[in-house]
Amino acid sequence: MPTVLLGVLFLIIAAVLTSASSSHPFWRRFYEIVPTTLLCYFLPSLLTTAKLVDQAAVDTLYGVVSRLLLPCSLVLFTLGVDVRAFRRLGGKAVLMFAASAVSIMLGGPLAVWLLAHVAPSLVDGAGPDAVWRGLATLAGTWIGGGANQTALKEVFQPSDALFSAIVTVDVFVANIWLGTLLYGATRSARIDRWLRADASAVDDVRQRVEQQAKALRRIPTATDLVQLLAVGFGCTAAATAIADPLAAYITTHSPLLTRFSLGTSFFWLVGLATALGVGASFTRLRQLEGAGASSVATVLLYLMIATIGLKMNILAIADQPGLLLVGVIWMAFHVLLMIGFSRLIRAPYFLLAVGSQACIGGPATAPIVAAAFHPALAPVGVLMAILGYAVGTYMGYVCGVLMQLASP
Repeated sequence: MPTVLLGVLFLIIAAVLTSASSSHPFWRRFYEIVPTTLLCYFLPSLLTTAKLVDQAAVDTLYGVVSRLLLPCSLVLFTLGVDVRAFRRLGGKAVLMFAASAVSIMLGGPLAVWLLAHVAPSLVDGAGPDAVWRGLATLAGTWIGGGANQTALKEVFQPSDALFSAIVTVDVFVANIWLGTLLYGATRSARIDRWLRADASAVDDVRQRVEQQAKALRRIPTATDLVQLLAVGFGCTAAATAIADPLAAYITTHSPLLTRFSLGTSFFWLVGLATALGVGASFTRLRQLEGAGASSVATVLLYLMIATIGLKMNILAIADQPGLLLVGVIWMAFHVLLMIGFSRLIRAPYFLLAVGSQACIGGPATAPIVAAAFHPALAPVGVLMAILGYAVGTYMGYVCGVLMQLASP
């Protein structure tokens, strides 16, 4: 039953987050290596691998989560976007984030194009098993996060087996890079000298972030929480009311656009929800971030991640091990471009690491990387990662279309 599954998922999420917040040395060392999002994804997948869940119930729960909670979380995440804060962080921070997002958007098609000429069998396939469809979801999570990945999964409709293999690629490749960034944080001064960068601006950012956090933070009241939910679900309702008839109109009057998934109501749902959230961030509603908008969105995100985990077969990568090569080439392009661009504009390693992880890891790991330099800088990672949520679906969609064109 979906109700039973929902309860089990919340128990899993609670166990993971509770242990992650523990001060016990074992758990602290454990979560320095294993991200909480990884556990919230893989633990439910063990239930599916062991055939302990009913897939009909999983599909029912997934439908509710993806159509209702996903757009709501996108609204609440983007509600906290503060353009003025990015100005205070400096132009280099924005440039490094832009370089990160663009390198991922272009790296995927480049990897597909390269392998299409060298080993086309690794990037071919037809229908729901077309490799580019699965890779498009990877673009969503590597530019934005789990919410964007879920959105693009609904837009491009890869098979569950392909999606499971892609998620395994994500976990393997992304976490190797995360470990590398954390290791580099302990040697940032040496890396900054090699990059010829001046890291004095990071100290100024730290002071500004501390002041901003104190100004916004407050204990949320019942009214605050109701307002949060009203904004999130209200924008979701408005987006749904527009998306369904708009998709139907495009399908009927512009069938050629359906080739690029523009006739899919879900694409318009998440796109409009994101746009409404960004628009609300320029109003007084942005103050709701201080009452925990991102925290509520994070809870919804963890539930989405766990629900997706229920659809995963952790052994699926065994059927397509070549996908790991695609992920490695893709990530190598991102890393090389980030290093080269950082050296070109003399951006400190902090901005390289956080800008990269704001896309690759999103709000789950970007603050971890930022806090590795100084605990007060953790919100910087969150702020940059929120921008990834705002553009992840759009840029991931473009990346998916380009990979479709580059496929054999």
